[in-house]
Amino acid sequence: MASASFLSLLVLVAMASAAAAQLSSTFYDTSCPNALSTIKSAVTAAVSSEARMGASLVRLHFHDCFVDGCDGSVLLADTGSFVGEQGAIPNNGSIRGMDVIDNIKTQVEAVCNQTVSCADILAVAARDSVVALGGPSWTVLLGRRDSTTASKTNAESDLPAPTFSLQNLTDNFSNKGLSVTDMIALSGAHTIGQSQCRFFRARIYNDTNIDTAFATSLQANCPQATGSGDSSLAPLDTMTPNAFDNAYYTNLQSQKGLLHSDQELFNGGSADSTVSSFASSASAFTSAFATAMVNMGNIAPKTGTQGEIRLTCSKVNS
Repeated sequence: MASASFLSLLVLVAMASAAAAQLSSTFYDTSCPNALSTIKSAVTAAVSSEARMGASLVRLHFHDCFVDGCDGSVLLADTGSFVGEQGAIPNNGSIRGMDVIDNIKTQVEAVCNQTVSCADILAVAARDSVVALGGPSWTVLLGRRDSTTASKTNAESDLPAPTFSLQNLTDNFSNKGLSVTDMIALSGAHTIGQSQCRFFRARIYNDTNIDTAFATSLQANCPQATGSGDSSLAPLDTMTPNAFDNAYYTNLQSQKGLLHSDQELFNGGSADSTVSSFASSASAFTSAFATAMVNMGNIAPKTGTQGEIRLTCSKVNS
């Protein structure tokens, strides 16, 4: 029985590896040569208009990949009786940028009809967002196809929570085939963007491994009572919230991680040395981040004849 389970696991790993191997940086070179430039110009404009959008697009790609693979399922809008990933607790009322992706999709459709998937647009938009905010670039592998389903249940079970411990985080990322270094590097995306009070309230009132002045400053706009100021925002990196740099890790060394799960990366545990490495070397961080983003983008992509190429990212083809 155990050997059968092991064989099943081997088959799953082999299938995932085969799917990832089908992704290619040149996937659209012939079928849609202007795809990447079209996406880049649209992302650059969106981030220029609102710097926070860069972080939102990176988060959207992350939340897509961690739930049933990088397949654009997070973009499927809840309609009527259908409640997908957008209605899940980690996403409801907090994920954003779907309108930007819709706009990019419209522009891409204008140059190449039903050729570029929404999942690929998300992957490229995440990279271009990081670049627009001064971060590293990397080669995005392409060829993902779009899911025709979305699971609220899987989103609520698979996305890491802001209350997670270091072990929770390690296990969660490991389940997706990502290493501890990948996890620590991807957490560095919190060097940009903002979070809602409801996600860090418990930390600023209950945690002891937090800078006192930092906690006090956050309490002004995030009352202790649940339901009061839930959506109030605070930057994940107080130093340079709109610049993609390694300040996130310096903040952790000063006990100024906004989320409980952030500070868990530097709390006397096994991740401390990597955090210190990234804090002292921007190049070490950006290199690890670029590698981790490629690895994350390889999580269970749909390829070949799987799924579809959606005409509209928010709904399946009719």
